[in-house]
Amino acid sequence: MAPLIANAVPHDKAPSTRSAASTAAGYDLVAAEYARRIYGELEAKPFDRAFLDRLAQAMPAGEVLDLGCGPGHIGRYLHERGIPTRGLDISDEMVRLARELNPSIEFLQGDMRELPFPDEFFAGVAAFYSIIHLEPAELEPVFTELRRVLRPGGLLALAFHIGNEVRHVDELWGIKTSLDFVFLEPSEVAGALRSTDFEVIESSQRAPYDPAVEAQTDRCYMVARRPSIESASGGPLAER
Repeated sequence: MAPLIANAVPHDKAPSTRSAASTAAGYDLVAAEYARRIYGELEAKPFDRAFLDRLAQAMPAGEVLDLGCGPGHIGRYLHERGIPTRGLDISDEMVRLARELNPSIEFLQGDMRELPFPDEFFAGVAAFYSIIHLEPAELEPVFTELRRVLRPGGLLALAFHIGNEVRHVDELWGIKTSLDFVFLEPSEVAGALRSTDFEVIESSQRAPYDPAVEAQTDRCYMVARRPSIESASGGPLAER
């Protein structure tokens, strides 16, 4: 994975170019190389596999959305563990590749800011490195939208880079593109989740794996739950 080092600036000093269209266009340009390098990445990431295994075991019955699915490897991992899964990505080219690589899973193009699904449709959402192209101010509106499509008791799993900066890249793996990667503090993400009536039930962090495996950034993995009717009053949650 190419290191995310270019043009790192704090959130409040970063010029905003993170429109949905610019993010989609940036990923369209690198999609083929991204899929080649990233599709099998979980083989070298035992922490991530263990996190997804726990998620699969805790997930309520029903379908899970692989949000910001890229080539679909997270959805495939869950699908192979018996979880009904579909994927959504903002990049048309990523969706095309995901369909080729995972013919048994449905993939759609769309934007997490306005999801094309009815209320309370999913048992869970897995958003691995999907919120990293959002303005920090967009976290609460996006989490509100994710809460809308989750059933009561549904789980939201997030992974993101830890920090308080934006890193802009003009190329990945030698391919010209334009993408901003937004680093977030776990407390900021947890606060936005709680402000949108999620319950944060797990948060863990890890250092980066070898540079040959991934960018050298610290990572956070967080799980939140849309409260069920029983737990909405603030009582203790039953463990699954």
